Amino acid sequence: MTQAPATTRATRRRHDREIVMLAVPAFGALVAEPLFVIADSAIVGHLGTAQLAGLGVASALLTTAVSVFVFLAYATTAAVARRVGAGDLQVAIRQGMDGIWLALLIGATVIAVVLPAAPSLVGLFGASDTAAPYATTYLRISSLGIPAMLVVLAATGVLRGLQNTKTPLYVAITGFVANGVLNLGLVYGADLGIAGSAWGTVIAQWGMAAVYLVVVVRGAHRHGASLRPDATGIRASAQAGAPLLVRTLSLRAILLIATAVAARLGDADIAAHQIILSLWSLLAFALDAIAIAGQAIIGRYLGADDPQGARAACRRMVQWGIAVGVVLGLLVIVSRPLFLPLFTSDSTVKDTALPALIMVALSQPICGVVFVLDGVLMGAGDGPYLAGAMLVTLAVFAPVALLVPTFGAGLTALWGAMTLMMAVRMLTLLLRTRSGRWVVTGATR
Repeated sequence: MTQAPATTRATRRRHDREIVMLAVPAFGALVAEPLFVIADSAIVGHLGTAQLAGLGVASALLTTAVSVFVFLAYATTAAVARRVGAGDLQVAIRQGMDGIWLALLIGATVIAVVLPAAPSLVGLFGASDTAAPYATTYLRISSLGIPAMLVVLAATGVLRGLQNTKTPLYVAITGFVANGVLNLGLVYGADLGIAGSAWGTVIAQWGMAAVYLVVVVRGAHRHGASLRPDATGIRASAQAGAPLLVRTLSLRAILLIATAVAARLGDADIAAHQIILSLWSLLAFALDAIAIAGQAIIGRYLGADDPQGARAACRRMVQWGIAVGVVLGLLVIVSRPLFLPLFTSDSTVKDTALPALIMVALSQPICGVVFVLDGVLMGAGDGPYLAGAMLVTLAVFAPVALLVPTFGAGLTALWGAMTLMMAVRMLTLLLRTRSGRWVVTGATR
């Protein structure tokens, strides 16, 4: 058997070290984020069912409001990484500051909308008369933390672009601990109830934002970058993020359609769907960590005018995505008997979820390729293509999914449609990466 040349093996080892160095801390930070909601739920749950129901409605609204603007992290990572590759750290941090100013502007706008509209937004989610007041209280108070969370997204993008994913991990862990302590103290110690939980989370979020701002400001002073808002730079950040916003909204639409279809299939199906969707989201964190590494690494190579390095890194990350996908798929199959009882004791729900879980397991290698190539093209600043590709995917998925109840098919067929959706995404991303049109070198795209 012919061995790979020493230079090829050395290149692979270098890429592997970079991927692990960036992806492992990124995975930790990604997992820490949803723990905020879990901690709040555990603390508020002991106040009563109505309070917990109110928290559930408000958290869904807040999570949607923040996740829609995740482009603040993605676009900033790509822009900063390019400048790092070009050796221009001053402009890299300046572009990062533009993203942070944009986050503050968007956050202020969201607050202006949410505060007066909170009761109406809660009503749209169908909250009961007993839960609605708690949901409104939590939503109004927690909305004050939205600018902080958007700053965290943008500042995280800055640090990822600077090839630093360890600081976001440390901040996320510290924020999680602070959130738990503050919630316990304000909910029970100060007897503020659900309002105490909201205030505790807001304080923790602004504390995280403050830490990020200190880190970025220090970097700006060190490299002589201006901290003042620049209208041109902020507008450029918004323009770079707009296609990624379209991509994110299209993906959210896909997930909402899938949930709506599952609800039409029956109670057992929607219950099983929620369990599977939770697992699918957890698996996505592991694959998204590699995608985050891809954003930072690809942006740096292209900024350094090294197209061969970018292509080689892309190939290696795809191999990682497939390998991790295979491992995750096997874990899902093996852990099925242990996983399902954690969420339900209903045998009907278990029987409904079981074949759909097999579908999820088999699709993981496809998901691995999709997440990695998504990260690669984001790192290359290829947002317009990603937006168009996701709209195509939505156009294919929607009719297929909506026909599932019409033909009397069940949850497994719905997750078959979800697998088709991922396969379409993989095809569009593979076509783009093989075309080479994403390989645009230089400090800016």
